Amino acid sequence: MGTSTEEAGPDAADDGHSGQGGGQGGKGGTACAAPAAGAAGEAGAPGAATAGVPGASVESEAVGGPEAVAEPGRAVTSAAVPASAPVPAAPVPAATSEPVTPADSPAPPSATPPVSLSPSRAGDFMQCPLLYRFRVIDKLPEKPSPAATRGTVVHAVLERLFDAPAAQRTAGGARSMVPGEWEKLLAKRPELAGLFEDDPSGERLAAWLADAEALVERWFTLEDPTRLEPADRELYVETVLDSGLRLRGFIDRVDVAPTGEVRLVDYKTGKAPRPEYADGPLFQMKFYALVMWRLRGRVPRRLQLVYLGSGDVLTYDPTEADLRGVERKLLALWDAIQRATATGDWRPRRTKLCGWCDHQAVCPEFGGTPPPYPLPVPGPGRALPVEVSGAGQGRMDLV
Repeated sequence: MGTSTEEAGPDAADDGHSGQGGGQGGKGGTACAAPAAGAAGEAGAPGAATAGVPGASVESEAVGGPEAVAEPGRAVTSAAVPASAPVPAAPVPAATSEPVTPADSPAPPSATPPVSLSPSRAGDFMQCPLLYRFRVIDKLPEKPSPAATRGTVVHAVLERLFDAPAAQRTAGGARSMVPGEWEKLLAKRPELAGLFEDDPSGERLAAWLADAEALVERWFTLEDPTRLEPADRELYVETVLDSGLRLRGFIDRVDVAPTGEVRLVDYKTGKAPRPEYADGPLFQMKFYALVMWRLRGRVPRRLQLVYLGSGDVLTYDPTEADLRGVERKLLALWDAIQRATATGDWRPRRTKLCGWCDHQAVCPEFGGTPPPYPLPVPGPGRALPVEVSGAGQGRMDLV
């Protein structure tokens, strides 16, 4: 990975790609957090990294999560995710602050044990095991946020822009797509109208749409869509490791060079944050790289994060050793998740990111009490089995 520096802008935040938490898969944003022909060389694209060229440089290696605010004059650099990054220890059964469902009591119909892992949910557990429980097992509702919703709209524009012929992929045309994509999203999720219900004049909505348009326009300074023909957009990928662990997620863009080299691209509508928050986004990309390697038998040549909020681009060239390390980490993570599921012992972990959490009212760290645990708790020594179906195989769908 090339090394250059940029200052991370203020208010760096997660892009909230697909809205609010919830299920185990998909591309869901973490509300409390802070993951072609023509692609082989975006030569001529302003600030574009060159895929398939060893040692290619990057525009910025500043990455991180929410609260990533650079001090004046302070340059930041990125850090790769270490394979040995700590994973929360599997909890030891202990007295918990919430009631536990007896083993002979059926769980509520909506509560099911986790059967797969996505980058977002893996990030949740590493950040706070109790947050993972609230999202995956309890499925507690979370309020939509303007930032996450804007990220969803921007992602939709950048996906559908490539439906047009190359010559028609202009900044002006892309900006004009924003209101329409917002209306489509609103039709699918009418509850989002509540984001602007106290805005009778429409001024806040207009400003919000203008911010989304500015993010879309900034992308044209980072990549040249007239020189790109993505192999896939919003690609749903799923694979089952030899261990039986099912991995899944959505990749924003897959570029394949004429030589067959693959580049995975992820858009972030927030700003590039500080190095201490670097692990999350790079771990997300390595997760996708591992899945693609298992599906296609070839390690992706390049991983690329595009930060539209600050105009920064981060690239990383993974190796087999990198991805084997990620796989080991995911297996350890899944083991900890299984033990917590079996015991009902989900520990909260207080960090600065708690300020973005919707669940403070039911979090012991803030004086709250979690809802009754909705799953039966097996006796000592019993663990939930990993779903094994077609172990070692995978599938790939364009959704």
